[in-house]
Amino acid sequence: MPKSFLQNMRHAGVISALVMAPCLAINAGLASAETIQAQLLKAPKAPPPITRTQPATVVVNLEASEWEGLISDDNRMEFWGINGMVPAPMIRVMVGDTVEVNLKNKKDSKQSHNLDFGKATDGAALVSAEPGKEAKLTFKATKQGLFVYQSSTAAPSNIQHLLSGMYGLILVEPVGGLKPVQVEYYVMQSEFYLKDGKKNDTLPFAIDRVKAADASYIVHNGHMTALVKVPLRSKVGETTRWFYGNAGVNFESSWHVIGEMLDRVWPGGDVSKAPLESIQSTLVGTGEATIGEFKGEMPGTFVSVDHSLFRTEKGALGLLKIDGPTNAELFKGL
Repeated sequence: MPKSFLQNMRHAGVISALVMAPCLAINAGLASAETIQAQLLKAPKAPPPITRTQPATVVVNLEASEWEGLISDDNRMEFWGINGMVPAPMIRVMVGDTVEVNLKNKKDSKQSHNLDFGKATDGAALVSAEPGKEAKLTFKATKQGLFVYQSSTAAPSNIQHLLSGMYGLILVEPVGGLKPVQVEYYVMQSEFYLKDGKKNDTLPFAIDRVKAADASYIVHNGHMTALVKVPLRSKVGETTRWFYGNAGVNFESSWHVIGEMLDRVWPGGDVSKAPLESIQSTLVGTGEATIGEFKGEMPGTFVSVDHSLFRTEKGALGLLKIDGPTNAELFKGL
């Protein structure tokens, strides 16, 4: 990695730390009438919808850790993640809420870990914890939309943090929440860059492959077959809403569900604007997220993909099984 790039990133890390300190001081007095514990579920489960209309204080308890786990049926890697999950749990709040993030870092961690929530608020919102320590951040959720939260450590460790699993989605809903639908899912596309090895090996991180944009795996929800072995489910007539993120760092995702049209899409997860309608594929940039939904009209198994279809061989796909009666008026085999 060029020396100038590392110097710039280290400088950025110092600036982030300096900006963070006054932010914490300013936000320390924030408070709302009701205090709620955030429900933090493992993807593809999304937290339950918001139905309240008054701001609250939402307490989000997170724990960073490092562990060896399966990236495919054949190989393992060392993950760095949150609450033992990759991706990290999705956080769901309402605009105007005060968000209290408590970040613990397990004592057996080798790394300091941090998370940046700056996209969901005005100004810096970075919380960092050393191994065996705990840190707290309080910020006001001022920006409506679906955002990626992620590690923001200064280089060179920044890329490895991000590419080992330190990311998730935070949804800031409008007052009163989004329009209800029958089914909601949380799906995140991730890239992993690992050295080659044999079956059953634990594969180490490979920075050279990152720079060459030569991903070993591009997966949905942290494993090559996470949404294949355990497909998503819905029924004919139900509307399925997807909170879809792209952790990056090299590839945009052209998200598409084979056999379906996306009835509504909120590009960039921007719920302050009206959605686009009847979208075949939608572009999700690196470090961005989108919201898409459609009503299932026919039963079957539908494949969610990155439409750069060669990536399906690296894991960028998932299945949605829709159960129910066939509607011959829509189409039938000849």
